[in-house]
Amino acid sequence: MKQLFAMLLLCLLPLLGRAQDAPKPPSPYDSAHFSWRKPVPRNRLRELQPDRPGVTESPFTVDAGHVQLEIDALRLINSGSGKAKQDREWHVASSMLKLGLSRRTDLQLEMPLYSVAKQRPAGAKEWEERNAGFGDVTLRVKHNFLGDDQDGSLAVAVIGYVQLPSGGAVGDGAVEYGLVLPIDIELSEKTNLEAQIETALNYDREQDRRFVHMMPSVALEYDFTKKIGLVAEGVAQWNTLQRRWEVSANIAPILKLTENVQLDAGTHLALNRQTNHEYFVGLTLRR
Repeated sequence: MKQLFAMLLLCLLPLLGRAQDAPKPPSPYDSAHFSWRKPVPRNRLRELQPDRPGVTESPFTVDAGHVQLEIDALRLINSGSGKAKQDREWHVASSMLKLGLSRRTDLQLEMPLYSVAKQRPAGAKEWEERNAGFGDVTLRVKHNFLGDDQDGSLAVAVIGYVQLPSGGAVGDGAVEYGLVLPIDIELSEKTNLEAQIETALNYDREQDRRFVHMMPSVALEYDFTKKIGLVAEGVAQWNTLQRRWEVSANIAPILKLTENVQLDAGTHLALNRQTNHEYFVGLTLRR
């Protein structure tokens, strides 16, 4: 028995030596290796995961040291037909600039570069008011708690934000705060289920009062091919000011031109008379 054990050990020695000599590949997501000052190598970037095109955001952050730009090239918002006063808004080149700070955290700056807001009182045929200009800037921080490496079936993050009243008459008129909890569940290689709950403390300019706004949503993203995908989403909104639900169904096709460029377009279809109708076209760029 001793001789057999000795022969087995002699056979394993070369393999043990190789195992000790072989260096372990560093993880591209290890915060000890990469930061905003030492970017993740481009050949080790994770799959592009923008927060657009739906309302439901991604729990994944931008890779450390890299910049991602998500743009609403054009968005039209019409107020629900059941509202006495009609509103119409055009948003042009509303941009979200993101910087990966570390393995799990990124910093985000939302800039509505140009917005036009119109109003039409009940019974009027013409739009009576018109405000145009730069919108309210929003500062956001996203931190991923689970599944940042995109290898598991579950990912969870939290987003905190503050909106600054930089838009004047176009904006909301006061500082607003919010918290978002996005979740992603991988159902298969082509299908992901996403959900989130957003809670915000908003301000109503006309009534000069603050109110709590809640917006749960759920989305299903399916990739037909490596280049073409589709997001189908359901969104509900409720606030302490109006105390009623506004519900929409959202559809958005996605075209993935490259690993770092994505185009999208879509619409928010109102499911009751109080809900806004929205139409948009946008893109995502990563460096």
